Amino acid sequence: MIHDISEDDFNVAVGGQVEIIGWLYQYYNSEPKDLAFKKKKYLEVDIPAVTQLFTPDWIVKYMVENSLGRYWIHVVQAKGDSRSEQQLAEYFGCKYFMPEAQQTGNVNVTSEAQQLSEVTIEDITLVDAAMGSGHILIYAFDVFMQIYEQEGYARREATNRIIQNNLYGLDIDTRAFQLAYFSLMMKGRANSRRFLTQNIRPNVYDIPETGSLTSDDFQSLLQSDSDIDQLNYVLDSFRYGNEYGSLIHFDKPIDWHVIDRIANEKLPVGQLTLDAVSLAENQHQLQEISAVGKVLSNQYSIGAMNPPYMGTGKMDAILGKYVKQQFSDSKSDLFAVFMERLRSLIVPNGYYAMITQHSWMFLSSFEKLRKKLRTNTLINMAHLGTRAFEEIGGEVVQSTAFVYQQRNNVNYIGTFERLVDFDSQQRKEKAYLAAITDPNVDYLYRTNQANFSKIPGMPIAYWASEKLVHDFETGTKMGEIVVPKQGLATANNSRFLRQWFEVNHKKINFKADSINNAVQSKKKWFPYNKGGAFRKWYGNYDYIVNWENDGDEIRHFTGNNGKVRSRPQNTGYYFQEAITWSLITSGRFSMRYRTPGSIHDVSGMSAFTRSTDRLKEILAVMNSAVGNYILNILNPTINLQIGNFTSFPILKMPTNELQVIDNCIKITKKDWDYFETSWDFQRHPFLIHIADDNLSYCRSPAS
Repeated sequence: MIHDISEDDFNVAVGGQVEIIGWLYQYYNSEPKDLAFKKKKYLEVDIPAVTQLFTPDWIVKYMVENSLGRYWIHVVQAKGDSRSEQQLAEYFGCKYFMPEAQQTGNVNVTSEAQQLSEVTIEDITLVDAAMGSGHILIYAFDVFMQIYEQEGYARREATNRIIQNNLYGLDIDTRAFQLAYFSLMMKGRANSRRFLTQNIRPNVYDIPETGSLTSDDFQSLLQSDSDIDQLNYVLDSFRYGNEYGSLIHFDKPIDWHVIDRIANEKLPVGQLTLDAVSLAENQHQLQEISAVGKVLSNQYSIGAMNPPYMGTGKMDAILGKYVKQQFSDSKSDLFAVFMERLRSLIVPNGYYAMITQHSWMFLSSFEKLRKKLRTNTLINMAHLGTRAFEEIGGEVVQSTAFVYQQRNNVNYIGTFERLVDFDSQQRKEKAYLAAITDPNVDYLYRTNQANFSKIPGMPIAYWASEKLVHDFETGTKMGEIVVPKQGLATANNSRFLRQWFEVNHKKINFKADSINNAVQSKKKWFPYNKGGAFRKWYGNYDYIVNWENDGDEIRHFTGNNGKVRSRPQNTGYYFQEAITWSLITSGRFSMRYRTPGSIHDVSGMSAFTRSTDRLKEILAVMNSAVGNYILNILNPTINLQIGNFTSFPILKMPTNELQVIDNCIKITKKDWDYFETSWDFQRHPFLIHIADDNLSYCRSPAS
């Protein structure tokens, strides 16, 4: 491998890959990651591999410069420097720093300036709570070094202070910790020739796990019941340290002096026994626990991280239970849990910067988290969308990088760079830098964050215009006009679903208009609305479902544990006419009219009302360009949920357009029925203009 990689890739002076260690670590993990991805649940040993993703260099610089750099720029200004943010950013070499928008008189910055005027560079601390190989810490070192030198420190002295006082990192992966430790030590040696001889240890840690360790293992060192309680609480907190990682937090105060006394107390000198050896080993483990516990107990000026991503469905029982109990507002994904955790590690007026999936900005499962974050100030966001990471293709993983301040400025005007339409990592970086140079580009937005609360669900819809925000405030919610409902979840589609042409036609009832009618027909199969591909107005009549005897077999379908697995939801709406859309939409939104006679699925989202005309009017609104635009604001992810639909604002119904709407439905129905995949198929369109007496030439001899 040494011969395969160019020497320039290691040479920073010629633009080489300074983070080469991180890349090597990521690809070292690629094989165990591929194996782990095949599992339904991740084991403790899988977590480092499946959650490790190396952060692009420009995103690291964006996060550090717009958090640490911004903090120091405000310190300099608070001390009387009259230069603007942009001038100071250029002075400190912060190429990726985005100046804030001009604020209104409603934003108070006076009290912050008074506090910052007393801050020195040695007071500022930065933590990465899931540091991986230390990429963020290494760049933060460079920024700190530049500030120290501007403050008059010699490079050797600055190196020692940065490593000892300014940087902190944590991880659950021992190998990642070793690489981060090595990188910082090499960084220290590069800036101070005597660094390796000074016995300086970087404040980066592999989070320990206590396993079966209890206070009984330290019995001879305990002086009181209070010692026992304190020690047991600490040991219990780290019981599953390799799973919880830096999510470990303490609900009650800990006297670390007590823990340190137990961990460092000199043992009696004498004959070496097994108990003495065991106690010494336990003390060493407790020393590590105490060091990490103090890091987790402290608060920091700056937080910056690329958190691990893992949905609750992939978490094992131990991690899943802990997340649900301790982080109920963000439990849907590990990255959101870390958003909440990092936020708690930051001092008032401090900053935290992250890159995460963008789903927390829109999905209803993160609404409680958005409410909690409302008490902080969203300073800047680089909304990356897809392809922010070179090694991840496709449309599924959509990312956003952002900077929050631990401060409540309700009317703060944040700056947002909408980079979702740039289709590569390099183009996104180039567009971001262009927005710094030219703030008039059409993808840069300045938005009052108070607007987010005016839209139902509080999505971070920064690109919504003032007029559209007003429409959300004054319009009638869609949920007050029609009733959206989820439908049947069979729990085994392979067993209960068929395509309509796979079964005996005589066993299908295409015309049932109620459950009673369906039961009386004695038929087994009924049309099933399962969503389907993009198609407007009409279509996607593909599937049928076994609903014989009012779905008796589905209703009693159980798992190995005897529990019913299926969920026949909202059965009172089965077989009614509806408007429907697909849960998963990879492109533009599309809605269809569904004639009476179908059962709807959980993926074939459907809305109902007694008025056919009203259904069609809503259909027209939702299939319009305006409808697609507004739904993109409510939720631009690939999963369009019922909550997003019910929040859609209606100002005026297209009451005079029913004939146009009927024509749209009629034309698309005709198109659907032109082909054999429709159960109403009559004749292929190629044969329409052939006279009947000539059709014999198109038939087989047997016909």
